[in-house]
Amino acid sequence: MGQIGQFLPLVLIIVVFYFFMIRPQLKKTKEQKKFRENIKVGDKIVTIGGIHGKIADVGETTFMITVEGGVKLKIEKNAISMDASTLIGAEQK
Repeated sequence: MGQIGQFLPLVLIIVVFYFFMIRPQLKKTKEQKKFRENIKVGDKIVTIGGIHGKIADVGETTFMITVEGGVKLKIEKNAISMDASTLIGAEQK
């Protein structure tokens, strides 16, 4: 039991680290991927850079978004951060 007792704190630290750090991050990444796969034309989004826009076209690896003033931007799918409709005080257009 002496040698097992020496490694028990290390094992407990690794288990706690997994459940409080690694597992939540994996879950968040999975949800983000699912969100990006389900985006369709007309959805309002926010990019990682903070640009708010509306999906105008969906490509294989990119989106075409329309921003203020009718300007269209082509962005990578990985650049989408969140759904703009979930923001508190989001503009109603």
